[in-house]
Amino acid sequence: MAAHRLRPCVGRLFGMGPELGSGRRAYSAFQAFTEVLRLPSKQLTKLVFPLQELHGHFVPGSRPDLHLNIFHPSLEDIARAESFFTASARNRIEYLTSAVRLDHAPDLRRPEVCFIGRSNVGKSSLIKALFSLAPEVEVRVSKKPGHTKKINFYKVGKHFTLVDMPGYGYRAPEDFVDMVETYLKERKNLMRTFLLVDSVVGIQKADSIAIEMCEEFALPYVMVLTKIDKSSKGHLLKQVLQIQKFVDTKTQGCFPQLFPVSAMTCSGIHLLRCFIADITGNLDY
Repeated sequence: MAAHRLRPCVGRLFGMGPELGSGRRAYSAFQAFTEVLRLPSKQLTKLVFPLQELHGHFVPGSRPDLHLNIFHPSLEDIARAESFFTASARNRIEYLTSAVRLDHAPDLRRPEVCFIGRSNVGKSSLIKALFSLAPEVEVRVSKKPGHTKKINFYKVGKHFTLVDMPGYGYRAPEDFVDMVETYLKERKNLMRTFLLVDSVVGIQKADSIAIEMCEEFALPYVMVLTKIDKSSKGHLLKQVLQIQKFVDTKTQGCFPQLFPVSAMTCSGIHLLRCFIADITGNLDY
């Protein structure tokens, strides 16, 4: 979706209103997203479609294939997805429970997505950003790596469950392998695994092991590039190229399109919410 094509969509959105969803919840989310839609086109693209914005920095004629159009939602769909992440009396978003083993996990029938990544990759910060429309949800963020020691379950209304997995690598729980492998292999309602990679340092040895695990278990997974606000543009472009080449040539189960995000600036957060809503079946008409 090119930046110069965003404005007509914005005009249609401003003319819509509560019919994007049902009741007060959808209207509240719509109102919040209209603030984003008021941004100038370049800022809007950078915030909502950061991969597209990065793609524009490559020299025309030699731009790499970043698979920009595989997941290519309309602004209307992104606005709808916001409503699922907005807490209200009718759409309760809350921490459910924690578990150290799969047999301790809640028996839930709703679709599930899980987030996994190296210690200090910014996983808790990202989940907190995803839940920013439900500020009463407590997601503890620590400056010390390896803070998450259990599998944490968050209920998102009647729509899906978001699962925060312990970090791997430095200060990982001693029983990390048994805890995580069992969950990934046997959780029947797991729809997608989001594997977080630090965009500053790229794919590390510990990440490669996690990727191999996803591939071995034939899991559908997505690579999310965190901390995109921490690097220079040139360094970030280099990392995106390297990671995209890795996904294209070394993986089979990974979704081809990368999702760069910043928990600090919220760049990419709206698109990631929309992707989660879509793969859990909540954007079906």
